[in-house]
Amino acid sequence: MTTPPSDWQSSKGIARSILHDRTARRKAMARSLALLMIVFAIGLWGIDEWLAADLMRFVLWWGACGFLALFVVLFALYDAMRVIREERDRD
Repeated sequence: MTTPPSDWQSSKGIARSILHDRTARRKAMARSLALLMIVFAIGLWGIDEWLAADLMRFVLWWGACGFLALFVVLFALYDAMRVIREERDRD
């Protein structure tokens, strides 16, 4: 009798499949970028007065946006390095 995989093992498998497939990786990167743009727009025009009312809210919101932006940049760098590696291995 085998035990079902843990949530950690399942998450690792999903991440591995996304990172190794160029199409899935690009779709995930596009979704992440779209989410970043939506979050920026909400912060700039949707809840700007609410954020301006409290310094902690402002710092947490834009700090989270900064982390999301960093994630998107790192994802793009990983994609670029992976494409270079795939092209080198193909030749």
